[in-house]
Amino acid sequence: TDRISLVATPEQADKACNALAAASAWGFDTESKPTFVQGEQSDGPHIVQLATLETAWVFQLHDPGCRARVAELLALRGVTKAGFGLGDDTKRIQHKLGVQPADVLELNTVFRQRGYRKDMGVKGAVAVLFNKRFIKSKKAATSNWANARLTEAQLVYAANDAWAALRVFNALEVSAAR
Repeated sequence: TDRISLVATPEQADKACNALAAASAWGFDTESKPTFVQGEQSDGPHIVQLATLETAWVFQLHDPGCRARVAELLALRGVTKAGFGLGDDTKRIQHKLGVQPADVLELNTVFRQRGYRKDMGVKGAVAVLFNKRFIKSKKAATSNWANARLTEAQLVYAANDAWAALRVFNALEVSAAR
């Protein structure tokens, strides 16, 4: 977990921004507190994950200053933000952060363009490209991402999703000029 950085304050977000600035692509994902009541609307995302190959940053969105930095990062042009199942994520980000994420690459679309029939998702992509099983904890997936204190299991789960997306992006050698 020393390669996972939890970001909850504007100062931490500034550090993350500086570190992320050097990369041309990030692994990207979000997590929202699950809703269990019919008709209940999620006010997520509650966290945004951005990863380089070295580090994954897990941004909590409680602090307005931290939210503002995340919005700037997501709106930044010229950096590919690669991930899986991002349609819902980008809609929620627009609603919560008031920005349209720029240069988002839906990796499921890349797989479809290459002849795969169904949505790969991160598990399928890792299996196909690296011949490995990507284990995702159901308990972490359905945990409360709105908590002020995230558990180590939550941090690892969140970071791994973003890292895996970036590794898949790199393995696919998607050209930046789409």
